[in-house]
Amino acid sequence: MRPLTLALVGTVLVAPIPAQAYVALMAGQQAKPLQGQFNSIPVLHSNQPEEVLGPGILVTTTPGSGISAETQEPLENATYTFNGEFGLHVHHKYHPQDRSRIHLPGGRRGELTLATILINPGATPVHLRFSEGAVRNSFEAPYRATNLMGVKPLGPRPWNTGPGDATAVQMLRQQLDRRLADEITIPPYSRLVLFSTALPAKGIANGLLKGRSDGPFQMAVVAAEDPTSDADILAVLDSARLAPGRIYLSRVHQIQNGQVFSRVAGVALGDRYDASLEHDLDTSPLHVPLTSTNRHHFGTGEVQVNPLASRMVDSSLNNVGTYGVRFTVDLQLRGSGPYEIVLSHPAPNGRHFTAFRGSIGIQTDEGYQEVHVGMRSGQSLPLTSLNLKAGQPNRVRVTLVYPADATPGHLLSVVPQQQLAELRERERLLAAAQSKPTKPRPKPTVPVLAEPELQAANGMMAPLNLPEAAVRQRPVEPEVVMAPGWVAAPPTVAPPMRMGQSLMERYQQAVEAQQRFIESLMGR
Repeated sequence: MRPLTLALVGTVLVAPIPAQAYVALMAGQQAKPLQGQFNSIPVLHSNQPEEVLGPGILVTTTPGSGISAETQEPLENATYTFNGEFGLHVHHKYHPQDRSRIHLPGGRRGELTLATILINPGATPVHLRFSEGAVRNSFEAPYRATNLMGVKPLGPRPWNTGPGDATAVQMLRQQLDRRLADEITIPPYSRLVLFSTALPAKGIANGLLKGRSDGPFQMAVVAAEDPTSDADILAVLDSARLAPGRIYLSRVHQIQNGQVFSRVAGVALGDRYDASLEHDLDTSPLHVPLTSTNRHHFGTGEVQVNPLASRMVDSSLNNVGTYGVRFTVDLQLRGSGPYEIVLSHPAPNGRHFTAFRGSIGIQTDEGYQEVHVGMRSGQSLPLTSLNLKAGQPNRVRVTLVYPADATPGHLLSVVPQQQLAELRERERLLAAAQSKPTKPRPKPTVPVLAEPELQAANGMMAPLNLPEAAVRQRPVEPEVVMAPGWVAAPPTVAPPMRMGQSLMERYQQAVEAQQRFIESLMGR
């Protein structure tokens, strides 16, 4: 809960943000839950450890266990057998434990190969078909920060937005990358390398895939150092050694108690979230949570996080990141005139970071468009304008495949253009006030006084017992002779002490009060 604050900028009063609002755009207004649903399609998530230090198994759904590089103890696998529709999400960074691999001779960087393995444990061949997906690493999809913050139209080839967004765009458009096979058959009791990608030191790789099988199979994701063949990759799985970098092994108890969040290493149930909502904008603007979490649900109590069917012991308890999940929100809006669709993210504890780097599709009665969004925490960015027609439902569909380069807990809003304009004006005034240098207050030229003995009598402050040196600094007033019937003005009472008031300020107020009392006796 944030404290209420009131800021005065020049002569303009900036309205406080209610403690429950989380974002300034929603100040004084309420959000309503989407009440959507996840489907039950199983998805293997390989995101813990996020930062991989060297070769080994990252996650496998085969029965058994792997030896931890950190504790040298066995950890149970995230056992699961897929059959039918399935998904895959892989996201890792390579921070080599051997620092010499960061800079190799010839200016190269060392590489770690990430690979996904398909396993058929049965006596019948298993046929798989893939409908959409892609795999990208930092070489193929570097992130270029220039001109990519804010909201911009999305072009057909979004290569410079980072691996997380590059693969999510393929999923958003329901396309399969041409470098991936659209079908594959796993022979009985066999294993195949589905894909591999070379991850540069201090680089990132991301993979998203959706498919269907006609029989049971299992999957594993491994990291191999400089493999020369698929046999080298399969040997990593056979080693039963887990890749180093599992920093949450020492915090398993905190994960189980919900004190900390880990990344996901396991099988989540759900690869899409669908919601529909009707709203009359003539009654109030619309605010709904999108990718909401326990921390950020904007007062609705709705947590849009799907469960895990199996997990490694150091994995998060659920799919808290929802990376790779397709969110589809259908809105039926009543109202008229100009409105804005806005995406916001709160600024938790005053921290500032890139909260979203991805792509969003927006379908209205006027057509379809895709935008790329680069958002920092605490921002509210308009995605597109709406010109609503009165007397009829205005249909809007917002779709995104949540990218790995994002932090969940967003707010989706439909507000009048004037409301967004007022927010921008408040932000401008606050920025101007924060950039204006403040002049230091001059210190009062009051002699240093001993601690006064204040006597309260009838609500009046008694005269101060000033040191002799201080008395000599004041002019000597002539003796006042009161005429018969003349009544002196009541003495001025020093104001009560305020919370946080310094002792010097109290002295100064007392001196001024006594001076006013003497002047009143002299008829000034």
